[in-house]
Amino acid sequence: MFKTLISTVVIGAVAICAHAATRPNNFHVERSTDVNAPPEKIFALINDLHKWNDWTPYDKDPAMKKTYSGNASGKGAAYAWSGNREVGEGEIAITESSPSSRIAFDLHMIKPFEAHDHVVFALDAKGDTTTVNWIMEGRQPFLAKVMSVFVSMDKMVGKDFETGLARLKALAEK
Repeated sequence: MFKTLISTVVIGAVAICAHAATRPNNFHVERSTDVNAPPEKIFALINDLHKWNDWTPYDKDPAMKKTYSGNASGKGAAYAWSGNREVGEGEIAITESSPSSRIAFDLHMIKPFEAHDHVVFALDAKGDTTTVNWIMEGRQPFLAKVMSVFVSMDKMVGKDFETGLARLKALAEK
């Protein structure tokens, strides 16, 4: 009985690892929304990291410690945080800032898991509406591939992006 149980656990673990090995080496999460506001207004809310407090879905810990550095906004602006298990610890820095069209970031997560990802907000004006795309891409090491067998990164992060975009939209449309 004990040997059967051990064999089943080992076979299950091998099957999970084999399946994880077939997963992509990179991940891509993207969500978008249409905002009834000019791109300049939306851009200002994203390009200044101090304004993120008004719309980000990641401000889940009221005791979170925040540190701003570099430029006040735009390329070179940076933000570091440390908080509870929900927000973890990390830093984000603006690496590209093209007025009213694109802002790119380097995201370095320290806790709960080490990760280096690339984040982009792309704004596309169409008449009185601006489409805002929030994109995150990064490497998916083997442990993340194993986790992805059970938890979808797209669903987990995508849900946060949808919340953040809805808040950004409401703020920009005021």
